[in-house]
Parts: sequence; C-alpha cells; structure tokens
Amino acid sequence: MDMKATKKLGLKDRYRNQTRGLHWDTTYQPMDEVFPYDKYEGIKIHDWEKWEDPFRLTMDAYWKYQAEKERKLYAVLDAFNQSNGHLNVTDARYINAIKLFFAAIPLHEYMAHRGFAIAGRQFRGVGPRVACQMQSIDEIRHMQTQMHTASNYNKYYNGMHAVHHQLPRMWYASVPKSFFDDAITAGPFEWMIAIGFSFEYVLTNLLFVPFMSGAAYNGDLGSMTFGFSAQSDEARHMTLGLECIKFMLEQDPDNLPIVQRWIDKWTWRGTRVLSLVAMMMDYMLPKRVMSWKEAWEIYFEQNGGALFKDLERYGIKLPKCALQGIEEKEHISHQLWAGIYQWNFGTSVHSWVPSDDELDWLSAKYPNTFDKYYRPRWEFWREQEKTGTQFINTGLAENCQVCQFPMLFTEPGDPTTLCHRETHYKEERYHFCSDHCKEIFENEPEKYIQAWLPMNQLPQGTCGGGTLEGWMEWVHLVPGQDNGNFEGSQDQANFQKWKGQVTGNN
Repeated sequence: MDMKATKKLGLKDRYRNQTRGLHWDTTYQPMDEVFPYDKYEGIKIHDWEKWEDPFRLTMDAYWKYQAEKERKLYAVLDAFNQSNGHLNVTDARYINAIKLFFAAIPLHEYMAHRGFAIAGRQFRGVGPRVACQMQSIDEIRHMQTQMHTASNYNKYYNGMHAVHHQLPRMWYASVPKSFFDDAITAGPFEWMIAIGFSFEYVLTNLLFVPFMSGAAYNGDLGSMTFGFSAQSDEARHMTLGLECIKFMLEQDPDNLPIVQRWIDKWTWRGTRVLSLVAMMMDYMLPKRVMSWKEAWEIYFEQNGGALFKDLERYGIKLPKCALQGIEEKEHISHQLWAGIYQWNFGTSVHSWVPSDDELDWLSAKYPNTFDKYYRPRWEFWREQEKTGTQFINTGLAENCQVCQFPMLFTEPGDPTTLCHRETHYKEERYHFCSDHCKEIFENEPEKYIQAWLPMNQLPQGTCGGGTLEGWMEWVHLVPGQDNGNFEGSQDQANFQKWKGQVTGNN
C-alpha cells in the first residue's frame, strides 16, 4: 500500500474543486435542451467562467457556519418562550405588527427557497448554481425560524391561526404573494434581478433593519433574534444579487436594456410591497424606532443612490420610479393605515386611532404634510368613535391588476386625489394604482390578466356566496375576535390580565 501523504489543497483549490469542479458538459443531449431557460429571456452569456463568487464559500463551510447560528438562535427562542417573553413587549398593540409580519413574510421566504432552487437548476454555469443552492437553503431556514417564533405568539393571540389559508384571500396578504408569484414565474435572470438584486440588495434593509430594530425597542427578543440571524445571511444574498447583475452587464452590451427594464419593474414592485412596512413603522409600533420617511432616506436615497451611482459605469440609470418613491415617503404609511382602519372588519389585525402623543410624533416626523392632510382625518375619526358612529367602509375598492393593492394611494403631486389608471386589453378593462403598474402590465399583459384578485371575486359569489358573513367564513376570520378595533378586543383583555398575573402578588 502506498502510504505517501498527499499535499493538502489550499483554500482556492478546494473551493474550485467543490464548485467549478462539479460541472460537466452533456454529451447525449445538447446543453441547450438541458438548460433551455437561461437563453429565452434574451440575456446573452458568452463565458460562464467569468462568474465570481466573492465569498468563496464551500458547502462544508456553509453547514458549519449555519449550524452554529442555529444553536445560538434556538437557545434564545427557547428561553424567550419558557419565560413568557411575549408579556414583556411594550403594549399588546405591538402584537399586531407581529401578525402582519407573519402573514406576509415566512410563506414568501419559502417561495424564495423554491425560486432559488429553480434558478439553480436553470443556470448552465456551475458558479451561480452552487450559489443559488446555498441561498435556497438559507431561505427555507428563514421560513422555519420565523414560523417557530410565530408559533409561540399563536398560542396566546388571535389572528394567526390561518395565515396559509388566508394568503391568497386576504386583500393585504395578496400583495406580497403577487410579488413572489410574479418573480417565480419569470426566467432565472429576471428572478435574480427581482429577488437577488432589487429586493435583497436595494430594498431588504428597509424590511429587516427597521422591523428588527422595532422588535428590539418593543421588547420582542424572539423576533429580534431570528431577524438578526436572518440578516447575517443577507450580506451574502446581497452580494450574489449584485454579482449577477454585473455579470450580465459585463457579458454583452445587448443585456443592458433588458436589465434596466427589470430593475425599473422590480424596484417599483418592491416599493409597493414595502408600503406594509411603512405602515408598521409609523403606526403599529408602540415604541417607534424611526419614521418610514427617515428609513427611506437612509436605505434607499442614500445607500441605494450610492449603489446606482456605482452602476452608472455599466450604463444603468436610477429606476424610473425613484422620484415617485421619494414623493410618496411622505404619504404611503398614512394612506395605508387609513385603509386598514376603515376596512378593519376584513383584516386579521386590529386597528386604532393614534393617541395624541402619537399624532404629535407623526407631526414632528412629517412636518410638511401630516398636519395638513392626515391629522384632521384621525381627529375626526376619533370623534366619530366617541359618538358611536365609527367610520367603516363597507364598499369594495378596485384592486390594482399588478400590485393588487386597493386604489388607496394618491396622485403624484396631489395627496387629495386618488390615483387611478386603466387600460383595455382583449375587450377587457384593467385598473392600476399608478403609471408604473400600468406600464408593467402593458409590457406583459398575458401574464397579468391571469391575476386572481380577492376583492373582484366577492361580487361573483366565489368567495363564500357573495355575502360578508360568507366571506368571513371562507377566509377563516372569526368576527369580533380576529378583526375590528384593538380597544375592547380579546387580545387587549388577555394581555392585561396575564401581565397583571405576572407582575402582581395575587
């Protein structure tokens, strides 16, 4: 037996053997038939070897890092659950922010897991295939840790018992669902722009950083821990998305207009989804971290602006929607919370009129717009509540055919007029909340005419027979328990009771 020791491979050689070394060209089937999807979008790739993974991460190292993070995460989650940590949050109203997050994010982390697994199969280059595989595993891990955290809250509070069932049926939950459905039914390169670049790199800090900081400020150790555990993966995800966009742009000049159109589309689609985060930051956190306006200025205008400045060398321009996003930072949180308030019979979160202190905080954060456009509305609605004539909107708003939000956002330059656009296609009329959503539709009408809009189905009798009571049953909402006002709710009463038992001497 030859006992001669072999020379140990260096890190660079090990990385190449465990990634690029896994590639082979097919022989009995043409490569174009085995990998048909990385060409049909029109993207031209001449040399897959030019793909660079800045992290040089191998699968054995990946599992080691993630296992250590899991041990730390679940130690904190177990301690939080066993010590009734949910009673240490600032106020039971905060639980509604958790409900909104768990209705919108974990199931879409799973969609991201599926999407990266699919993209990894569709790229013929082995570099992005391995990177997508690791991100796919990351995303399902994020979904699992978020669901495990949610399970503790679901033991004690209403409105979280049917998030999977409600996902396509609840009007505000269908917004992020349509985003991921749109992305996962695109090709692999558009998927990477949609999720890997526009969402992960440009917009993800607007989701995770303010939300997890809000969890920390409001005493939610469980959500804060899973959030920062997930955020530590985001650095790698952001780098993957940026590498993919630079790789495409360096491969062929014909890729530039395709990539620019995708960046315009997905930056806008992501901005619309993040309206939910804006509402959470400004209205749903009892102890606020910063306003949505401040977060937008830091994470989009400053950080995103620097990114697009860097991409100018490739010919990429700032997304067309950026100017509207800058204008809307003054308005979207107020307009969306007003929607939640007036339609709170059709939500699985409770709503409320902000207190005087909270109105003063909003006035200070939005000195140019809040007192002029929104404070009078909340003060008027508060007076209505006192007289027992609370404003409830039982009408059905039009849904945007693309982002699926109700028509509750206003015209650019005129916060007093609802924005509405429409177009005709194949003898049907379609409605949109903005010029950007209309343009997205007109670029791919056959895709968006298939959108299933919850509110549009109700009058047709396909959602519980066409009555409000039937719809409640169909969407698995328990009237007066999962929905309605926070004041007088079962969640409020239980929290006060349990908190008293923990801190009292009885």
